[in-house]
Amino acid sequence: MRTEVTGADGVRIGAIVDGAGAADGAGAAGAVGADGEAGGRPPVIVFVHGWAQSADAWQLQLADPRLAGEFRLVAMDLRGHGRSGVPADGYDDPRVWADDLAAVLELAGTPAVVVGWSYGGLVITDYLRVHGTAGLAGVVYAGAITELGRDHPGGAVGPAMQAALPEALSPDDDVARPAVQRLCGGMTAGSDGASLVDDILAVPAHVRAGLFRRDIGSAEVLEAVDVPALVLHGESDAVVDITAAEYAAGKIPGARKRWLPGVGHLPFAEEAKTFGDELAAFARDAYRKVNR
Repeated sequence: MRTEVTGADGVRIGAIVDGAGAADGAGAAGAVGADGEAGGRPPVIVFVHGWAQSADAWQLQLADPRLAGEFRLVAMDLRGHGRSGVPADGYDDPRVWADDLAAVLELAGTPAVVVGWSYGGLVITDYLRVHGTAGLAGVVYAGAITELGRDHPGGAVGPAMQAALPEALSPDDDVARPAVQRLCGGMTAGSDGASLVDDILAVPAHVRAGLFRRDIGSAEVLEAVDVPALVLHGESDAVVDITAAEYAAGKIPGARKRWLPGVGHLPFAEEAKTFGDELAAFARDAYRKVNR
């Protein structure tokens, strides 16, 4: 089911709702049972996609019967992406990202396990920066960054992203397209990623560029995380360097690490079954801790 909520500054934020309880409409606070207890509400997983993508990135997870049969699944479109509104600015403001995610969590039901891929990891970190772990049962970083800018190890990028910037941010298609093709060529460990090029370029240039217009560290934010965390990363990721994952896992108290050999920047697509198994096991664990 496609729906929308109102995010920061009144911007429309698109979302896909699927899985257990999807037909019941809006979620509610108190969805705390991995076995569907707490008033019959299923546990919740909220997915946050990366730069220049959309909620559709999570289609394999939304269609996974193992996840859909047990969890309420909600995938959001970041502002400026997918079916969300496209404001002129606000892409460099942590509070904007935090409040957009907060609006989606209200729709989904809390506490929720949140899953951030690539730039989506920074959006989740912005939520933690502004709201702490309120409404969260657990946090999953998948091929994700938690910082941005020079000298911030949580934002370390790999050779594919380095080769694409800054040209991939250009409003001139003749400049941006070859750069995005270079990026997509290194997106996965086993294919050229060509199918992603048009999707990336469909995101307006001012949005593509706006997401990079900040310099922000997150050490203290990560050190304050007090819910279960899983850091999952492909060992062959050429977009977000694995050192960014090592940094996040080292900062978050008790974080669980899972490195996937031979996997690039799309662990949820390249190894969908493994990703689903890891996510389901982690989410069940996180909800058991909520119920203690």
